[in-house]
Formats: sequence, structure tokens, C-alpha cells
Amino acid sequence: MAQSYERANTRRITSNIFKGSVGNLIEWYDWYVYTAFAVYFSAQFFPKGDPTSQLLNTAAIFAVGFLMRPIGSLLLGRYADRHGRRAALTLSITVMAGGSLIIACTPSYGTIGVLAPIILVVARLLQGLSLGGEYGTSATYLSEMASSGRRGFYSSFQYVTLIAGQLVALGVQIILQQILSEPDMKSWGWRIPFVIGAIGALAVLWLRRTMDESEQFSKMGSESRERAGTIRALMKHPKAVLTVVGLTLGGTVAFYTYTTYLQKFMVNTVGLPKEVVSWINFAALLVFVVLQPLAGSLSDKIGRRPLLISFGILGTLLTVPLFLFLEQMKNPIGAFILMMIGLIIVTGYTSINAIVKAELFPTEIRALGVGFPYGVTVAVFGGTAEFIALWCKSIGAESLFYYYVAACIAVSFIVYWRMGETSKVSRIEAEQKVK
Repeated sequence: MAQSYERANTRRITSNIFKGSVGNLIEWYDWYVYTAFAVYFSAQFFPKGDPTSQLLNTAAIFAVGFLMRPIGSLLLGRYADRHGRRAALTLSITVMAGGSLIIACTPSYGTIGVLAPIILVVARLLQGLSLGGEYGTSATYLSEMASSGRRGFYSSFQYVTLIAGQLVALGVQIILQQILSEPDMKSWGWRIPFVIGAIGALAVLWLRRTMDESEQFSKMGSESRERAGTIRALMKHPKAVLTVVGLTLGGTVAFYTYTTYLQKFMVNTVGLPKEVVSWINFAALLVFVVLQPLAGSLSDKIGRRPLLISFGILGTLLTVPLFLFLEQMKNPIGAFILMMIGLIIVTGYTSINAIVKAELFPTEIRALGVGFPYGVTVAVFGGTAEFIALWCKSIGAESLFYYYVAACIAVSFIVYWRMGETSKVSRIEAEQKVK
């Protein structure tokens, strides 16, 4: 009887984790399609200037999208803490679908002039709003739905699907590169992945409506829900808020450097062909996906802090040498190995950051507490990483960016060193025992 119940419970958890995760995958696919195809559509919206200046303009809009993420995390985090994780996740995927459809249908600069980049900005603002709410709510939902003793493993699937979203975007890019010529890709082919994203988001909208609500939220009393998700309630946990900011800073800069900017770096600085770089990124990210649950499971055994400290030390010491070697690397296999080293280092952060943040906050402000300080930090540092890198290149001082990334990781390392082991003082576990 007990074994039957355990199997049924495991199936229920797995089903809900899958439903929450596949929606996360589509959200991040829609987000990453923009950067994956920027090398093709940048001239459609910014026709003047050299390739670097065009990429700089599209990177600036990429950063603008990040500015909406704190607002999205504030609005949808509050909504999730008051009305439920499932309701907030359903709303976020709807907004993302709208943003992707707008980009897919926006005419070029040559057709409607300055309205083209303005509409592009509006679409990215919608996507940033959606993604800002998605992160905190998704991290909260996966952490609360996971079984005790396996929260690191289950919550790691947030980044499994996050990276998988980028992989799917790259996969679509590779397929289109084989089917369409480069002129066709630049003319109209880049619109196809945005259409795919909008359709996928609508499919996930139905799927998310069938998810179970997390037990911890369902057991919240009416009085707790009335005061849930407010900034005033969040400010009662200043140490947790500052911890989220500190541990995110280096991680988000490193993550977007190695997964987003590196593709442009290999094309624009190293000089490798676009098609080759797409395969390098696809292969490296595929391995990166596999590493997430392995590292998450390891954190359930040895704790979260050792993984974070490993990322802090290795990221601080090896970032600059990795980029200096990569500058000279014309061999695709060598470029793959160097990228893979960077991604292995970043795994110490990506695999467990969701559960670490969720363990710091009580149920009534967990989605807001995880999402809002994270969203602010990502907007300021993660969203600007690519822009800073391209700006450093434009002034002839690209190596300054390498030191900038290392310095950001070093700041987070100090936080990792001083913070406690969250799995031992987990608010999720404590509340579960009480209830």
C-alpha cells in the first residue's frame, strides 16, 4: 500500500514538474530566438553602419527587454503569491506568445521606417515582462512540488528547460541554415522561429491549465494570502533579499556571457563561420543540459554551498585565460572545449540557484522574494553583459570585458563564502514539517 502511494506520488510530482518545465522551455526558447537570429535580422531594423554597430543596436534592445524583468517579477510574483503559482505561470506564457507574434509580423525598417525598431522594443518589453514573472514563479513552483531530499535535483530542471529552450532555438537555426540561403535568412527566414515560438506558447497555455497547484500555497490561509506578495512583507527579510542579489550577480553575468554572447564572440572576434559556431554552441549546450540534474542531485547530498564556492573560485581565476585562449582559437574542436570548460564552471551556479533562493523565503512571499531581487540584478548585470562586451570591442578594448566578468564572479564568491548552507535551514522544509 505504502509503495503504491509512493509510486503514485512520484508520478504526480514528475507530471507537474514536466508541465511546469515544458512551459519554461517555450518561454526561454522565445527569449533566446531573438539573440540566436540577431546576426540575420539586425540589418532589417538597423540598416546603417557596420556589423558590429548593428549588433550593438540589437544588443541594446536585448538589454531593454531585461529592464522589464524586475517589473514582471514584481507584478507576477505578487500575483503568484496571492492567486497561485499555476495562475501566474499561465499568464506569463500568454504574454510571451504575444511578444513573439509581434516580432514575427513586424515589417522591416525599409517598409515602415523608424516604427520597425519601436515595435521591436515594445515586443521585447512584453517578453521581458513575461520572463521576469516566469523565473521566480517557476523556481518557486518546482521547489515546492519537489519531494524532500530531492529538491536540488527537481529544481535543476528549471535550467534544464531554460538551456533546452536555447538548444531548440539553435536547432531551428541550424535547420534553417541548411534549408535557406543566407540572403533568404536575412530577408524573411528569421521570422519563422518567432512564429514557431508563438504557436508553441499557445500549446503550453493549455498544458499549464492542467497543472496541480503546489500544496504549500494551497494550505495558505486567507489572512496569509491577503498580506502575501507585498514589498512591505519582502522587506522583513533584508538578509535574504541581499543574498539573492549577491549570489545572482556573478552567476547571471557568467551565464549570459557563455551562453548568449559567446556565439557572437566566435563569429565577430574569433572569425569562425556562423554555421560552425551554431554547431559548437548546440553541442556544448547539449552537454550543459545533462550536467544540470547531475549537479542538482549532488547538491542534495553534499549541500548547495560547495557548488557555489567552486563556481566562484574557478570563475574568478579562469575567465580571463579562457577568453584569451579563445581569441586565438581557429580550431572548432578547440573552441568547443574552451566553451565547455566555461559552462562546466557555470554549472556550479545554474544547477542550484533556483532552490537556494526558494529556500530563503516563506511561502507567502516566495515567488516575489525569489523573482524580484533576481530580476533587478539580472536587468542591471545579465541583460547588459552582451552590450558591455560589444561596446568594449567597439572602442578597441575587448579584453576589459573579460576582467569585468571575472570581477563580477569574485563579488559573488564573497557572498557564497559568507552565506550559510540553505539546505540545512530551508524555509520550505521547515514549513512542510509544521504542516
